[in-house]
Amino acid sequence: MTRVSVRNEDRNVSLGEEVRVADGWWLRLRGMIGHPEPARGEGLLILPCEGVHMHWMRYPLDIVFLDEAGLVVALYHGLRPWRFSRSHKNAACAIELRKGTLAETGTEIGDRLVWSDPRRAAA
Repeated sequence: MTRVSVRNEDRNVSLGEEVRVADGWWLRLRGMIGHPEPARGEGLLILPCEGVHMHWMRYPLDIVFLDEAGLVVALYHGLRPWRFSRSHKNAACAIELRKGTLAETGTEIGDRLVWSDPRRAAA
């Protein structure tokens, strides 16, 4: 599976160096279900994504939704198992991260996040 590095350009801080890319329907549906809690620097980039569910999860996650330009349009700090995010029609993707990552990095709505191009990372 492709992995990318995600960075908050506005705050000059890394959100994750080992973020897996879920860009197929099964990978997006499964998300982190059945995976151990992510370590610091790990996460999942879901492309495309307007909302997430936490069914069958055993731990909370921080979730950030981005628009096509990479701007943060919504944040969820510690979304708990068996909960849903709202649907964000202006979101192009979501990133699931270890609980506490958004607070530690100071990430806020309006920040610009960037990640390494999966095609270049795989080459």
